[in-house]
Amino acid sequence: MSKKLTVAVVGATGAVGREMLKTLHERDFPATEIRAFASARSAGTKVPYGDKELTVQELKEDVFEGIDLAIFSAGGSTSQKFAPHAAKAGCVVVDNSAAWRMDDRCPLVVPEVNAHALEGHNGIIANPNCSTIQMLVVLKPLHDAVKIKRVVVSTYQAVSGTGQKGIEELERQVRDLFNGRDPECNTYPYRIAFNALPHIDVFLDNDYTKEEMKMVHETVKIFEDPSVKVTATCVRVPVFYCHAESVNIETEKKLTAKDARVMLSQAPGVRVVDNPRELMYPMPSYCVGEDETYVGRIREDETIENGLNLWIVADNVRKGAALNAVQIGEELIKRDLLRVTDKNVFLK
Repeated sequence: MSKKLTVAVVGATGAVGREMLKTLHERDFPATEIRAFASARSAGTKVPYGDKELTVQELKEDVFEGIDLAIFSAGGSTSQKFAPHAAKAGCVVVDNSAAWRMDDRCPLVVPEVNAHALEGHNGIIANPNCSTIQMLVVLKPLHDAVKIKRVVVSTYQAVSGTGQKGIEELERQVRDLFNGRDPECNTYPYRIAFNALPHIDVFLDNDYTKEEMKMVHETVKIFEDPSVKVTATCVRVPVFYCHAESVNIETEKKLTAKDARVMLSQAPGVRVVDNPRELMYPMPSYCVGEDETYVGRIREDETIENGLNLWIVADNVRKGAALNAVQIGEELIKRDLLRVTDKNVFLK
């Protein structure tokens, strides 16, 4: 890899794209040049990068020549159309959508969990689902120590997971209710303000939602262990930022809550906040803007021989999206993997 490094953010005008630019700057990512891309209607607008502004360029199939790394956050259809052209141009793609996550040609990576999967990549690397990322950052050290057999997870997901339109709908509905108006439901099928919707993404034939099955399939792929059984219930809650999760695990060997706290306090990317007697536990309002994944309410499940309950909270726009993608970029540089060996894999 040359000393000069050109990085592109695709979908730079969206909430996650802006957070990616912010994260690249905050972490002093070693880029000589940063370029911002979005759709034709956003071309020419400005987006912040540190104390400067970048002019947004129109995303086209031929813009990737000379770009070393492109971080995509522009939706699955955009990634499917443009990421193969980026790889053909020799540009490594880190994609935040679901488009490539279960593609056997693409590693699905959480750097604290399975950075080794980057070895031998084909040019497109997938960023996992936000809820999967924060859960596995916490579960990986426990799985390594005592092998997790089964995971039961219920999520409480912020409206920012739906993007800016989710944030705006919650804001608008709260104002409407306080002013005696009937709130309109445009983004969600029911009112989200002062409510909880056990429905994220579409329902599938098995009556689980697509979001729930993402957590199931992505966990198996990232852990590289089909014996781990996962069941999930994903709920949208009226919180702007940070997803929370109630996670119950059953393990092959006994692990006490005390030992789990010690183990997790030493795990990369994890912060333990767990002192119930002092009312100390992670909350979404506590974790906004934070890079670490927080865990608390660590206690033994008294209904089974080897079980633990955990409460996990992380900023879904940071670690659940932008930060994880940037960390993948950092890991590619560290491992000297910022190159595409076969540029035609995804266009054959």
